Amino acid sequence: MPPKSKKASESYVTMTEMVLPNDTNPLNNLMGGRLMHLMDIAAAISAQKHCNRVVVTASVDNVSFEASVPLGGVVTLQSHVSRAFNSSMEVYVEAYGENILEGSGRKLAYKAFLTFVAVDQMGNPINVPELEPETKKEIMLYEGALRRRQLRLVLAGRMKPEEATELKSLFFKIKEGE
Repeated sequence: MPPKSKKASESYVTMTEMVLPNDTNPLNNLMGGRLMHLMDIAAAISAQKHCNRVVVTASVDNVSFEASVPLGGVVTLQSHVSRAFNSSMEVYVEAYGENILEGSGRKLAYKAFLTFVAVDQMGNPINVPELEPETKKEIMLYEGALRRRQLRLVLAGRMKPEEATELKSLFFKIKEGE
């Protein structure tokens, strides 16, 4: 029987890759699509560590790049499950770029939330353990996850906006007694 809950720290993954010529765009920087590929792998490993099952990518939130990673540089990805729902898990990923030859230090290149669903051998969704956040950052990510989930579902047309109670509380002050 799978555990009822797991700590966020049990899903931590760190992955490091060197940026090679085949990974770059004409400006000799890491291609965004290649970075997204690496992030999907790191996040999937985190999700699998949390539920000990096969997982599939369900969504990737907003993609924005904050810094480029040059040819010959190193990209380090760090991921962990930020919240588990019934069969889905939100995974937080950060990617850092570093130009080791110049000694410029690590710079945050990208961060995102990816959602994965645990599936059985037939591809049907299955329940996953709950998540126990431990650190201040993990708690902050955990607490915001329900709003992010509702936003994803509304944007995908899988939830009506009026049903997104967590989102409504951000935009509308609810009167006492309602």
